[in-house]
Amino acid sequence: MDRVLDHERLERLLEAGRGLLADLDLGLVLDRLLELARELTGARYAALGILDERRTELEQFLTVGVDEETHRAIGDLPRGRGILGILIEDPEPLRLHEVGAHPRSYGFPPGHPEMRPFLGVPILIRGEAWGNLYLTEKAGGEDFDEADEASVVVLADWAALAIEHARLYEAVDARRKELERAVRGFEATATIARAVGGETDLDRVLELIVKRGRALVEARSVLILLREDDELRVASAAGHVMDREPARLPVAGSPVGAALERQHTTLVGDVERDLALVPEQLGVPDASAALLVPLVFRGRALGLLIAFDRLSGAGSFTRDDEQLLQAFAASAATAVANAQAVEAERLRHSLRAAEEERRRWARELHDETLQGLGGLGMLLSSALAADDDERHIRRARRLNDRIQRIGLRGDPHARSRPQNPRTCREPNSRSGLKCAPFWREWKSPSRLDPRSS
Repeated sequence: MDRVLDHERLERLLEAGRGLLADLDLGLVLDRLLELARELTGARYAALGILDERRTELEQFLTVGVDEETHRAIGDLPRGRGILGILIEDPEPLRLHEVGAHPRSYGFPPGHPEMRPFLGVPILIRGEAWGNLYLTEKAGGEDFDEADEASVVVLADWAALAIEHARLYEAVDARRKELERAVRGFEATATIARAVGGETDLDRVLELIVKRGRALVEARSVLILLREDDELRVASAAGHVMDREPARLPVAGSPVGAALERQHTTLVGDVERDLALVPEQLGVPDASAALLVPLVFRGRALGLLIAFDRLSGAGSFTRDDEQLLQAFAASAATAVANAQAVEAERLRHSLRAAEEERRRWARELHDETLQGLGGLGMLLSSALAADDDERHIRRARRLNDRIQRIGLRGDPHARSRPQNPRTCREPNSRSGLKCAPFWREWKSPSRLDPRSS
């Protein structure tokens, strides 16, 4: 090869190899490879065919030198038949003077540019065919020579190293991102787990869940819908949500309610179409994709955790997002159930305390009323036994005072009432309007003189 390649071409190949290995993005590596192949050989057109997993046909076909208009005129890209299929079946370099004259040639479709000289070189990664480099139409109409072939073979070797390097980097980077997301998932789940033991306020727990869940799957917005009898109510929200009371959704007869009843995670590509609702009903305008995960605690569906529109990527959620949010929702459901139980116990305790207080008051009022009635009986007996009107009047006043005191014990509003008939001397006065009936009864001789009866 040293005799075929001159010093200048070897220097260019060395520089080309360095340039290819410097890129870590596979797309940039492939674009640079095609440009370098054209520069080294003087070809007008260059193409790269990437094999499918079975290595029987081309899965991708990248070109340089053919404009968009020509691409549209050609139509479908080749799949690896004819001349291109020779390198798939036998991955060895191939040079042709006239590509159309070869027995395996299928010819060119209408609109395809004229191509005569041809050079094809396979790209092998760890001994296995990965793809092929195709070059046609050398400058000046000349054929590709042995030096061109040797140059492209070396370039293909560099390309194999650069492609593997870029693929490994992409795999490591994808794995790193996956691990980072897993760590975020563990952190979010741990936060919710701590909330189970340390936070019992339901509103605070719900706020924590929607905020952590949103960060976990990088969602535009996240809602929690809790079941209340036969309806679902938006109990908490985070992200891009409308500042108004969202509508309640029926459990029966709605796709959202069906996801709750089935206790099955649901990926939705179109909220309006697949969930049969306008996103504004839930307070999430312009929502498109959604991920619905039921909150299930001991076989009972408490509600739904719904994430809308992934901020990165195409906006749709992935299976990884589904698995992360499912694991998160399991801990979230426990936290919600725990907070709901504490809230219910607080309500029961408050009701018990109120009932005990009512009973205590009832007992005290019962005892004091009995004592007061006993005293009234004695006063009434002595009043009836009195002979003169003056003594009747004094005892009636004492009787009225005693009645007022009993009323004050049993009625907290009784303090505003007159406690002595002296305040009712003028029926037309302000106080007299309140006690006019009592004034009339007190002045009546039949109430003061037992003999009148």
